Amino acid sequence: MAIKFMGSFATVADLPHHGTIREYAFIGRSNVGKSSLINSVVGQKIAKVSNTPGRTQSLNLFNMDDRIWIMDLPGYGYARVSKDEQLRWLNRLEEYLINRVELSMLFILADARHGITELDKIILDFVSEERVPHTVVYTKCDKKGAGKFDDGVITSAEKGTGIDKIRVMLV
Repeated sequence: MAIKFMGSFATVADLPHHGTIREYAFIGRSNVGKSSLINSVVGQKIAKVSNTPGRTQSLNLFNMDDRIWIMDLPGYGYARVSKDEQLRWLNRLEEYLINRVELSMLFILADARHGITELDKIILDFVSEERVPHTVVYTKCDKKGAGKFDDGVITSAEKGTGIDKIRVMLV
């Protein structure tokens, strides 16, 4: 599998377009394990993993085999940035979700130890209202305190749990 980093984009308008390639985006609260999950799904270390919440601040786009695009979206919630910057991130996210015609599926990540948070509910309500195709993915299911869930995909990037279920969705 050939994976190419296409770039970090500051705005939705800067993103490239393609009429036939499907795009799959990953989003979640800061420190939910998004980069680790993306790396497990594609089988390579393409997304930068950090212990500092809020590290991903751009729209990071990857090309897999000229077949699909993977979008690593900035996390929401805790980040050491100003309220104005957080508002800009949310506005950019809203613009992306409403206007990105290439978007085939949004994977909304939630930490299995905490379940769906209030911020996650806001995102879920928004994408449901806007009819954005989405799937809830619970991360870190192997960690102490992880709950049991009847909906979504239960995953562990560390142990590979649920990774094949996500790969199947990348068609």
